Amino acid sequence: METPLITNEGIVLGILALILGAIFYTQQSEKPFWQKFYTFVPALLLCYFIPSLLNTFDIVHGESSGLAKVVKTYLLPACLVLLTLSLDLKAIGKLGWRIVLLFFVGTLGILIGGPIALLAVSAIFPEMLGVDGPDAVWRGMTTIAGSWIGGGANQLAMKETYEVGNDIFSAMVTVDIIIANIWMAVLLFMAGNSRKIDARIGADVSAIDDIRKRVEDYEAMHRREPKVADYILILAVAFGAAAAGHLAADILAPYIGANYPALKEMSLDSKFLWVILVATAIGIALSFTPARKLEGAGASKIGSVFIYFLVASIGLSMDITAIAEVPKYFLIGAIWMAIHAGLILLVARLIKAPTFYMAVSSQANVGGAASAPVVASAFHPSLASVGVLLAVLGYAVGTYVAYFCGQVLRALAVA
Repeated sequence: METPLITNEGIVLGILALILGAIFYTQQSEKPFWQKFYTFVPALLLCYFIPSLLNTFDIVHGESSGLAKVVKTYLLPACLVLLTLSLDLKAIGKLGWRIVLLFFVGTLGILIGGPIALLAVSAIFPEMLGVDGPDAVWRGMTTIAGSWIGGGANQLAMKETYEVGNDIFSAMVTVDIIIANIWMAVLLFMAGNSRKIDARIGADVSAIDDIRKRVEDYEAMHRREPKVADYILILAVAFGAAAAGHLAADILAPYIGANYPALKEMSLDSKFLWVILVATAIGIALSFTPARKLEGAGASKIGSVFIYFLVASIGLSMDITAIAEVPKYFLIGAIWMAIHAGLILLVARLIKAPTFYMAVSSQANVGGAASAPVVASAFHPSLASVGVLLAVLGYAVGTYVAYFCGQVLRALAVA
């Protein structure tokens, strides 16, 4: 990889801010071209795609830049707190069984998709089978299974469990990032056109509309002209809760790792998981307190601003030309994701589930806690917590299901 043109993190941050500013400036434009353009292309998709061009053309390298890590580590938990302040648990409970069913359908798609993809591609590249060394393809695929069912912690768990070699692991990480991000872009596009899609299939969106209306009514009831003190309080709550999450993670993750090795299988020794869990729990708890009134001063709007910076930083790590470097591995990833997507789309259509159910269930599997709230908030900021709850479920089952998938891959490849 060549040295990027820009390495100064301050400049990178400024460029991302300018990109976001340009997108929202044109989105607010009354010119017919822009109005028609944003009818077909969601703004959130551009916030993701344009930064990826910076990485693709070696202007900025997202992987070497510390900005994405900072945004993920500090802004993500803070924004989750702000987006859950106005949470209505009763309304979320009304979402019903379909969203949980779709989550596990997505998990099943990944479980069976890996072995099917391996068999399909091995028909073209037979050397993928009959190999059992550290850099065997099937071993590398177990790390993708861990990532796409759970998250980064589950991915590393599979790397250690199946003793995956560094070379194949690096290749599979590239496949993971590119394919998962392309699918996320598709989901963001669908989010921008969800009403049309839902109307076409006759989906019942009453529960989602109920959550939206409750949040909007509460905000309207308590809306006021925000003062500097309100913004200070909003940031204090957001980053204070995030700090509590980091503190808990620094204590709990090492303790569990040292004393309860069995819980490692559920990724409960992951600091990032605990940061997300604790910050979200605090946000939910605060929704029952007077802190909820901060929504009237724009708490969720500030949380949404954080989300857009998170999306832009995620896009900054995507290189769309990397597909050409290891085509056979990307072919595996593409087939694998197509099976996951096809299955969850099919079941969603059969049960007439809203696009939101399908998109968040899928991203909770493939993207985890870092991006499931992004996709959920693309439908409405009040729905971000649904993405978090499903992503946590993915963390819980990720290692177990990925391990089983690895055993199936081993049987197919070695036999």
